[in-house]
Amino acid sequence: MSEKITRALLSVSDKSGLTELGRFLEGQGIEILSTGGSAGALRDAGVAVTDVSSHTGFPEIMDGRVKTLHPKIHGGILARRDLESHRKAMDEQAIGAIDLVVVNLYPFEATLSSGADFDTCIENIDIGGPAMVRASAKNHASVTIVTDPQDYQKVMDDITANQGATSGSLRRDLAAKAFGHTAAYDSMIANWLDEERGVDFPAQRTQGGRRAQVLRYGENPHQAAALYIGGSGKDGQPRPGVATATQLQGKELSYNNLNDTDAAFELVAEFDKPAVAIIKHANPCGVAQADDLASAYAQALSCDPVSAFGGIIAVNRTLDGTTAAQVAELFAEVVIAPDLDEDARDVLAAKKNLRVLTTSALPDPAAPGMTLKALSGGFLLQSRDNGCITLEDLKVVTKRAPDPDELADMLFAFRVAKHVKSNAIVYARNGATVGIGAGQMSRVDSSRIAAWKAREAADAAGLAEPATIGSVVASDAFFPFADGLMAAVDAGAKAVIQPGGSMRDDEVIAAADEAGLAMVFTGMRHFRH
Repeated sequence: MSEKITRALLSVSDKSGLTELGRFLEGQGIEILSTGGSAGALRDAGVAVTDVSSHTGFPEIMDGRVKTLHPKIHGGILARRDLESHRKAMDEQAIGAIDLVVVNLYPFEATLSSGADFDTCIENIDIGGPAMVRASAKNHASVTIVTDPQDYQKVMDDITANQGATSGSLRRDLAAKAFGHTAAYDSMIANWLDEERGVDFPAQRTQGGRRAQVLRYGENPHQAAALYIGGSGKDGQPRPGVATATQLQGKELSYNNLNDTDAAFELVAEFDKPAVAIIKHANPCGVAQADDLASAYAQALSCDPVSAFGGIIAVNRTLDGTTAAQVAELFAEVVIAPDLDEDARDVLAAKKNLRVLTTSALPDPAAPGMTLKALSGGFLLQSRDNGCITLEDLKVVTKRAPDPDELADMLFAFRVAKHVKSNAIVYARNGATVGIGAGQMSRVDSSRIAAWKAREAADAAGLAEPATIGSVVASDAFFPFADGLMAAVDAGAKAVIQPGGSMRDDEVIAAADEAGLAMVFTGMRHFRH
């Protein structure tokens, strides 16, 4: 246990709970040092405060850039109470010990998010704050550092329980949190400056995040997991989606729920028309776009109604009551939408275990950003796959050119294929998937699996033939041999969209011509591992 706290320094940007803490410390007989707005807020609440400038004998200068960067502050924080030489230096220089430091930093993140100009962002980079936080955290054997208003009550309770001191375990916990706080703060600034300079891969790259939730377990029950929220992009804000969504109802989200829901929402955001995506194990079971959500949902479900059981449903419009009533007929784990109307909320409220999330906005599929993948001993960092093929990008390579309906389905299918694990094959017709083959080692097998699932869906629906008859087929990467193309022909596809670029493109084109197919190259692949 440390000695009783006699002096505290309070200098905060976020003034939540400040006056309550100040009154408590004053009631404990603790002298309070403070600066600027914090000192003003405390005085307004009737709390006695000593200005830092009075304590140091040195005024704030340079528009407040220099106020706590002084030996009487940092000496009071860093001095080791167990060393005679440190105590002697304090006596010689008239440095009083500072036992409690309450600091949170200039709102750089909020400034960045507001769209402020470069110079304003620079001025909101805190210097004195991080210096005090790190000094206090280093000397946590004697000093209590508090960076989060949520911890004020915990600190007050600990001081009360320990007769005016704090426990060593609390000080160590708060020190670790403080170093995490400054590390995340510096990481945000460094990444912003890299983005401003157009540097994607600096010599050192760090990633900050705030823990939003400790999960029951990870991908499997023997794994631990937590959800963190971190900004991305020049505005410092996270992409709209599952990490920042509001959960309206249902059980706690699991690791797999979060991962799959993210995949679903990113996919459905690709489309301008009302669209629905049904996801299972991060792969789509069915995707469709239509003039209304109810029609899109029915088409998406018909692609693979068996796999859709227990899946994730994402929509890119406000979910309406009619569509919600259809959704309620299926057992689903999660529904995510920008919003729900009152009828939809009432319908889904009856399914109490169903997790329902709203996001207020859709992620921009074309926005820049980075993705990170952990490796043993490191990580891979790459730019997001924000490629989006348009009609103008397509190159017709066969004798037969696709008609307008085929072209529309090609673009739709290729956009879905971008979100299917490689090797990916997607059959589509009339703005809906009718067969999906995902994650196979052979592209031929992906083609065959997609066709087989389409036949199963047709049998279940009592149809004479699978919906792949007369469909288009999209491949996320080139067909290395004509056999993958022929598997699609066997399934009934009449038009093909693929990146092209194989050494055997001529053979594949010749096979397509012989089969009477229309085929286009995109020049862009969408591997997804």
